[in-house]
Amino acid sequence: MSEQTTQPTQLRTDEVLLDVRNLKQYFPVTRGLLIQKKIADIKAVDDVSFFVRRGETLGLVGESGCGKTTTGRSILQLNVVTSGEILYEGVDLTKLKPSQMRPIRRKMQLIFQDPYASLNPRMSVGEIIGEPLIVHNMSRGRELRERVEEIMRIVGLNPYFASRYPHEFSGGQRQRIGIARALAVEPDFIVCDEPISALDVSIQAQIINLLEELQEEFGLTYLFIAHDLSVVRHISDRVAVMYLGKIVEIAPRAEIYDNPLHPYTKALLSAVPIPDPAIEARRERILLTGDVPSAMRPPPGCNFHTRCPIAIDYCKQALPELRDVGGNHMVACHRVGPGAL
Repeated sequence: MSEQTTQPTQLRTDEVLLDVRNLKQYFPVTRGLLIQKKIADIKAVDDVSFFVRRGETLGLVGESGCGKTTTGRSILQLNVVTSGEILYEGVDLTKLKPSQMRPIRRKMQLIFQDPYASLNPRMSVGEIIGEPLIVHNMSRGRELRERVEEIMRIVGLNPYFASRYPHEFSGGQRQRIGIARALAVEPDFIVCDEPISALDVSIQAQIINLLEELQEEFGLTYLFIAHDLSVVRHISDRVAVMYLGKIVEIAPRAEIYDNPLHPYTKALLSAVPIPDPAIEARRERILLTGDVPSAMRPPPGCNFHTRCPIAIDYCKQALPELRDVGGNHMVACHRVGPGAL
């Protein structure tokens, strides 16, 4: 590896590495065979704002289909965003041309959810890990082989297996290959898109520990996307909760688990099992009624009012703003915090 692998651990600072402002990602719905006409938009991400400090991990949680993965892909400019700003080190990525975006892609990488589908079965492990190094003109020849071997050691893989193919590895080993590929170009920021959801429970802890070790060693910054709140609690510094394309609550890890304010966050946390039978027996389970509305036709006012146990008529009319209720705890709900209805 290059200098970054030998530098001391990068400490967390107050420096904002990534600042997402009013991000919207709409996908058009069309009708017609020869002449297609747009009839609606799927509002996958609808006016989302948050920031990630250098060296920290922001957990992004929510139900399937709430827009978590789309948010991550939009940040990496894998989708052309509908509107909004994505400031990375102060540079708005949405304004850059592809040629200007290329050097920044080295700094921003993605770990995919499915370790079985994200690796090219026709390429050896060494070729998979080495490909981004070649694409970004970082090394070739003998230096490339040595760097690939070193990266494999770092993620816990035997360099002797560099000539083998993905089908010869287990799920956990394949995810390590995916992590090695992301780590190869020495990024600063990594989007972890549910990196353990496809793995056995016994392997999940190993991958989480590996990600934490890599963060400590190389000063990495993570956006950790997941639906498992117990995993997010283990790895995240702050947690953002999404529902139907919007962020409804953001707070430091301890604050959001000990003092959840939004009714959706409370419902999610009530579904997380507690290993203590006595506490589990006394705990109240919050069951949400109804189904998640369509992102093509979200309800007026608060998106959550159709399933919210504390909703009032005003919630059906006005969209709640994400506001700070103290202690860096932000919530989008008319019914909680100072001045609650």
